[in-house]
Amino acid sequence: MVDYESDAQLAQYLLFHYGKREEILPYSFGPVDALYFSVRCAELGARWSQKQGRALDLGCAVGRATFELAKNFGEVIGLDASRRFIATANQLKQNGELSYSFPLEGELVEKFVAQVPSDIAKERVTFVHGDACQLDSKLGAFDLVLMANLIDRLPEPKRCLEKISSFLSNKGILLMTSPYTWLETVTAKEEWLGGIKRDEKSIFTFEAILSLLQSDFELLERSDMPFLIREHARKYQWSVAQATVWQKR
Repeated sequence: MVDYESDAQLAQYLLFHYGKREEILPYSFGPVDALYFSVRCAELGARWSQKQGRALDLGCAVGRATFELAKNFGEVIGLDASRRFIATANQLKQNGELSYSFPLEGELVEKFVAQVPSDIAKERVTFVHGDACQLDSKLGAFDLVLMANLIDRLPEPKRCLEKISSFLSNKGILLMTSPYTWLETVTAKEEWLGGIKRDEKSIFTFEAILSLLQSDFELLERSDMPFLIREHARKYQWSVAQATVWQKR
């Protein structure tokens, strides 16, 4: 199981969310179109949504997309199950920046500084600890719910999707991205939405999501979104998430 409270995961996510081009990919070659994933998610959500309303960044991690959404929404809530991620996001909200160490090779590290862009109205943002599978009704309704690379990291993804409609306003937008990397260490196999065989038929995650959402939502867009996570100086994860945009009926 991924330990989202560890130093290693915190550093990895800080660089993933806030790293500059030369910090994440300090080479003249490489998949530059996979950089700034959190920013691209926020921009896609804003493009489809009613501006100046409320947005929820579900599974916000260390909060870059949450901050970016504040450029277009009057109130943004970032929610994550990791207490350390939420504490870190709140530090960034308070101070605007945070120093951290990133592994280069073995025990060697490099110091970086995560910075919230100066043009973001941080007072519009609130970070809270919570469970995406058991959302509190007191959160209210949102004009946009962003679930960036979250659905395959939940213990009960079906339960989350079955309840998400109640947290969206009329004509509200649900934006999900995911590479659909199902792991039994995170999600029990009987809870996987896809990547399984049922009665000798291959079930893909998008098909399962469509089946769960189509009665309450209209699919507006489906596209591929690459992202790049640096693990150390010479090792990376290059992945392709599928992005789907849904509008509540």
